[in-house]
Amino acid sequence: MRVGTLVELSENINEKFEELRLLGMECCQLLSWNEDYFTEEMAERVKEATKKHKVDVTAFWCGWPGPKTWDFYDGQLTLGLIPKEFRNARLKTLLHGSDFARKMHIRDFVTHVGYLPENPYDKNYKEVIEALKQLANRCKTNGQNFLFETGQETPVTLLRAIEDIGSDNLGINLDPANLIMYGKANPIDSLEVFGKYVLGIHGKDGLYPTDGRRLGREVSLGMGRVNYPVLIQRLKEIGYSGDITIEREISGDEQTKDIIAAKELLEKLINDNEMII
Repeated sequence: MRVGTLVELSENINEKFEELRLLGMECCQLLSWNEDYFTEEMAERVKEATKKHKVDVTAFWCGWPGPKTWDFYDGQLTLGLIPKEFRNARLKTLLHGSDFARKMHIRDFVTHVGYLPENPYDKNYKEVIEALKQLANRCKTNGQNFLFETGQETPVTLLRAIEDIGSDNLGINLDPANLIMYGKANPIDSLEVFGKYVLGIHGKDGLYPTDGRRLGREVSLGMGRVNYPVLIQRLKEIGYSGDITIEREISGDEQTKDIIAAKELLEKLINDNEMII
């Protein structure tokens, strides 16, 4: 396992990769919410910058257009492919994003699908599954895995969706903090449900919700409720050999400080062979 971080796609992508290397990292996930960047020119710039700085981009995290509210109420109406009024436009963007990722030779394609209904008989659930089949097929055509970012659905609901889509290029980008912040599961226990599908990890930490409207709070890695010593051990036990991509959703000097501290902690745990009982 290597430790990297998220890098947001921008005009100064060369400088972004240079900063990544200065942090002592050689891998990242590339993130973008701006479809205007999904061009041949930008794909070439990314490839040139990865070659220059010897950076391995392990996944493209693709956002989608329209409103988004990260809570338990308006989030139900605005996030991912769940809202019918945004679904077609967002699916179009995600299909475009998959084609863009292919141009950059990126293997894994990731997004938040939204609050997948837990009821498999829900009409909206079936419609979203059909949309996801289209996305999974496009990813397969492009030689990619499609990864669900965890958080807004329970592990069992996510497992069911993967089974119902039925494609062999599906996986999970496990964000352990999201499972806690959304109050959906203990991330270590979630591996018992969908561990075999985990192809990516976000290194993030957070706290459980304290009311029924707002998500739990994100905190610096090691200060929240994700038991990283046990999580890393369990990942080793199930044979996970991918990267851990640090995500710290703040900005400025504090973000850099927290990323450096998270890297040190994660690498210590990865290299520690002592068993935890």
